[in-house]
Amino acid sequence: MAMHPHAGRAPFDFYDLHPGSENFLDDALAGLAQPRKALAPKYFYDARGSELFEAICELPEYYPTRTELAMMQAHARDMAHRLGPETLLIEYGAGSGRKTRVLIEALAPAAYVAIDISRSALTQCAAQLAAAYPAVKIAAVCADYSRPLELPRIDGISPRRRVIYFPGSTIGNFTRADALAFLRHAHALAGEGGAMLVGVDLKKDPARLHAAYNDAQGITAAFNLNLLARINRELNGDFNLAAFEHHAFYNQGKGRIEMHLKSRIEQTVNIAGRAFTFRAGETLHTENSCKYTIEEFQQLARQAGFTPEHSWCDEQRLFSVHYLGVGVVE
Repeated sequence: MAMHPHAGRAPFDFYDLHPGSENFLDDALAGLAQPRKALAPKYFYDARGSELFEAICELPEYYPTRTELAMMQAHARDMAHRLGPETLLIEYGAGSGRKTRVLIEALAPAAYVAIDISRSALTQCAAQLAAAYPAVKIAAVCADYSRPLELPRIDGISPRRRVIYFPGSTIGNFTRADALAFLRHAHALAGEGGAMLVGVDLKKDPARLHAAYNDAQGITAAFNLNLLARINRELNGDFNLAAFEHHAFYNQGKGRIEMHLKSRIEQTVNIAGRAFTFRAGETLHTENSCKYTIEEFQQLARQAGFTPEHSWCDEQRLFSVHYLGVGVVE
């Protein structure tokens, strides 16, 4: 697909692959029609959802963000040394950019490309980074990075290698099978001689995990329920948010936190003219957050074609960051 940057005032190139409401509607209707109702967590991140997630990252119970940020501050120079100069840094997701800034300052990439499905989060992140690092070519691609995609050509640079940066614990939102497919897409995008730097949440005390997804202030609950509010706003839905409650727990057998929205009553909801019935106590599965050991994740990366080169971990072994290499074909 040919892509062209939007002309305009922004100090960065913006490419829109139009991951629009048609996909959201199709996915919502298909997910609600399943025997076990489910929606993809990528749809959490409209403007309001992105704001709520940034608030979650500041919660005392939510350890991943501050733990990974501290790790980046401690090890970014080592990471940059291993990744090398003249890289094209490609980030999946566009958050506050704090961890990204630490990496950019250590790595000094030839160019930085952010890819995100949320236009508002993407353009805000790209604008802030462009202002902070005027010497770095900045581009933003509005796209669904969970699917195969083609990068735009970034004029004026000839990078030595592509490095995909996937911070946070977002890799955990995929089931193991989907994570394998996703890593294979990333392997293809990184290309020969490329690399990936990915944050992975580790298995730990279930009580600590439970607290992280059931915070005392109820912000995670609001984040979860915002998905229904988004359906109402964008897809002509009529969900009564008060008739659903946040439900998150650690599924030890599958090694993952599961987030659901539980129906408090028997009810029928409508989306775009389609009716869906909920039993009292029935849930809508909105997110998985899979946890790994370092060895489990490295094995998954190998299955996707990567070579695990190095991993970093905090002292409490809460979180890990992995450097995965792509070999050069002789």
